[in-house]
Amino acid sequence: MLNMQDLVGTLMHGVLTGSSPGRIEHALSGRGLSRPGGVFEQVLGSATSSTGTGTGGLLSGLSALASALVGGGRSATKEALGGGAMALLGSLALEALRGLRYPSTDDGSAPMPADLPLGLRPPANMGEESELESKARVILQAMINAAKADGQIDAAEQQRILSKLEEADAAPTVQEFARAEMGRPLDLKALLREVPNPQMAAEVYAASLLAIEVDTPAERNYLHQLAQGLGLDEGAVQRLHLTLGVI
Repeated sequence: MLNMQDLVGTLMHGVLTGSSPGRIEHALSGRGLSRPGGVFEQVLGSATSSTGTGTGGLLSGLSALASALVGGGRSATKEALGGGAMALLGSLALEALRGLRYPSTDDGSAPMPADLPLGLRPPANMGEESELESKARVILQAMINAAKADGQIDAAEQQRILSKLEEADAAPTVQEFARAEMGRPLDLKALLREVPNPQMAAEVYAASLLAIEVDTPAERNYLHQLAQGLGLDEGAVQRLHLTLGVI
């Protein structure tokens, strides 16, 4: 059964917008996170030079991104969707923020954080497992909120999304969560209250960017308001758009 993390991966797999797989592929390419000196190279080096606790989480996430989110895998990679999605969002956030934290260095020499965020490493205990699942819940709210940016999700679209979740073997409680979120009015203020730090702010924005086409004034205005509410620097926003190939 899919949990909240897996549901993030399922929605990113082209359920909310057909453009998300192409954006993910762009992010994984040499034009994005895989470029020399990029986040994947630096995070992997950081993980392998430490105790190793980060390596398994990152490698499993990279595998999931390649096989499930881009390759179109279904049942064989279903359990990897969540890990791949959270690893992608964590990597995108690091890419967006690290140049702002160390403006006097280029990307390749900007140091990585001492502790990788959850999603790029496995939870160390029950508390971290709960924290990661809570983060996934907020990410889900962000994606569904973004999908409402140019109007409510109508009944036919809700049913299409729920059918996809049922096909993916989402637990009934997860399906009900998605149904309830889709039925609520867009509430940006409530979402912003759930975001505690810059790392998660960048993840929320990236997830929102993967949930919509960004081809209407309403969607562009929503993203502008979201970035402002999250306190994201214009440079971080530009990096997220560039890495995902969204003009």
